[in-house]
Amino acid sequence: MSRSEENVRLTVGEAELTIDPLHGCRISSLRIGPTELLRQGERYGCFPMVPWCGRTGYGQFRNGDVLHELPPNSPPHAIHGTGRDTSWRPAYTAAGLAEGRAAFSYDLADPWPYEGRVTQTFELTGNSLTLGLAVETYGDSFPAQAGWHPWFHRNLGGQDAQLSFEPGWQEERGADHLPTGKRIDPVPGPWDDCFGMPDGVDVKLTWPEQLELTVRSRGEWVVVYDEQDEAVCVEPQSGPPNGLNTAPRLVTPIDPLEITTTWSWTRL
Repeated sequence: MSRSEENVRLTVGEAELTIDPLHGCRISSLRIGPTELLRQGERYGCFPMVPWCGRTGYGQFRNGDVLHELPPNSPPHAIHGTGRDTSWRPAYTAAGLAEGRAAFSYDLADPWPYEGRVTQTFELTGNSLTLGLAVETYGDSFPAQAGWHPWFHRNLGGQDAQLSFEPGWQEERGADHLPTGKRIDPVPGPWDDCFGMPDGVDVKLTWPEQLELTVRSRGEWVVVYDEQDEAVCVEPQSGPPNGLNTAPRLVTPIDPLEITTTWSWTRL
């Protein structure tokens, strides 16, 4: 374990995780020995999507009969939440860091219209990483979502990643990039699409002769984005894109929103 002025680094065996809490509490690096798994750059790595995931249609959502407006940072929609643009506070002990565990939190604030707290946890072992997100309210109940947006390198050691998963359905994507509400049989990629996995997210990425990595979550939704040459994104999340409107999950004083994902890997 080590810290710089901004970053926190966890090391267990040959696995090394670097967290940048001041820039969205994103994972800026995940190395297995000499191999970097994540695309590098301030927009990449792996960032938390909270308190919503993907696009919120036209920057609008309702809580009961109250209409709220969010900044359209991906016009005409609001995308990926506020957590990735926020500085997070440490909430860990030195003993936890030494054992590969860390936690960070931030208070929800403008442009999000409700007060609350978000906590992200990290637990690294020699062959896995478990991430957690929790959204709590300080008062009023509100709809929310949480998930992660990792940018895995498409190519490792000269080998392109192969994706393997068996979704129950694919959300039909409209011309505005939002789900239409219709569930369809999965179609071949490339994708920027949401899939339903009612038994939990279970997606395998295989770089032949290099590494096999499995993304799992008890959450039932995953977005796969592989339209770029440089990276493949496998995004477990608590609801579908535009879910604040179409599948609202209320955070209440006695029922926070919690989601975890575990990435496990093995060398080939």
